[in-house]
Parts: sequence; structure tokens; C-alpha cells
Amino acid sequence: MRPVRLIVACLIAESLLHVLASVDKEAAQKGKAVFERRCGGCHSADINKEGPRLRGVYGRKAASVPDFTYSTSLKNLNLRWDEASLDLWLTNPNAVAPDTDMTFRMDAPDERKAVIAYLKSLSTP
Repeated sequence: MRPVRLIVACLIAESLLHVLASVDKEAAQKGKAVFERRCGGCHSADINKEGPRLRGVYGRKAASVPDFTYSTSLKNLNLRWDEASLDLWLTNPNAVAPDTDMTFRMDAPDERKAVIAYLKSLSTP
């Protein structure tokens, strides 16, 4: 590849990464507001409440916060939290882990996506 083309390709890639990072930040900010309104009664980023603390949840093994008591069904899952598993969980926790203690559902896909972006932002340095 010619040096000029390589430079142009790098500039385009850098611009796209900047746009994607901005979109992620916007989604995470929206997700924080949704989280505080819809999830904050039971969850916090840094303290266990009725539900476990969620900082670092993205990429973490399910039911792995050491000082929180989970339902047996959730403890028996061999699952890492990622976009797909969190989306399923927020849609219908009982479908993921029957008889789980979490009964809350988030029906709106845009709210789930925003909350997942927020949770992901809590899990990255």
C-alpha cells in the first residue's frame, strides 16, 4: 500500500473509532439515567443492596460477587455477562435462571441496550 493511502486509511479508522467512542459514551449516559430510575432501587454500582453491586459485571461470571447471596439457579449457571446474556437477563431473568430471585423485567429494547452500555462502562478502566 502506498504511504499516502496508508495515512488516509489510518485517519479514517481513527475518525471512526472516535465516533464509536462518542456513541458509546452517549449510550452509557442514557443508560445511567435509565439504571438510576429503573434499577437503582435494588442495585448500585459499588454496594450490595437487594441485588449485587454491578461495577465490573460486564465480563464477570454470573453469581460471583463473593459477599452476596445468590439464588441456587443463578449460582449453577456457567455464564459470563456480556451484551447477549445481559439482554436476555433483563428481558426475562426467569428464562435464564429459573426460580431466580430477580423478578424485574425490562421490556423496552432501547432501555436494555442503554443499561447494558452503562454496565459495560462500569466494567472498563
